[in-house]
Amino acid sequence: MILTIDPRAPRTLHEQLVTGLRGAIARGEVGVGERLPAARDLAESLDVNVHTVLKAYAELRDAGLIHLRRGRGAIVVAAPETAAVARAVHDLLDAGRRAGLTLDDLHRHLDEGAAR
Repeated sequence: MILTIDPRAPRTLHEQLVTGLRGAIARGEVGVGERLPAARDLAESLDVNVHTVLKAYAELRDAGLIHLRRGRGAIVVAAPETAAVARAVHDLLDAGRRAGLTLDDLHRHLDEGAAR
């Protein structure tokens, strides 16, 4: 897996990192059960702050793509074919938060959509 970031790009470093890691997972470059590089190692290789990597890892965790364990690192938990669904769920949750919807509201909307 090769990741690159551009410090001059309009997107933040952490957003570029999230996009790169999501892509690697979706393409199957990193499979389910495989570990991502340690945050310190990845930060060093990309010449970014370790907190930038940790923020990206947290976003991927929240999207359901990886599992973070202290001392064990980041492990991919979503199969590549489910990465698009995980991304859509993450986007839905973000949109719901911005709209002030509760999780129950989102569930109701999903149930109604599935019944159509």
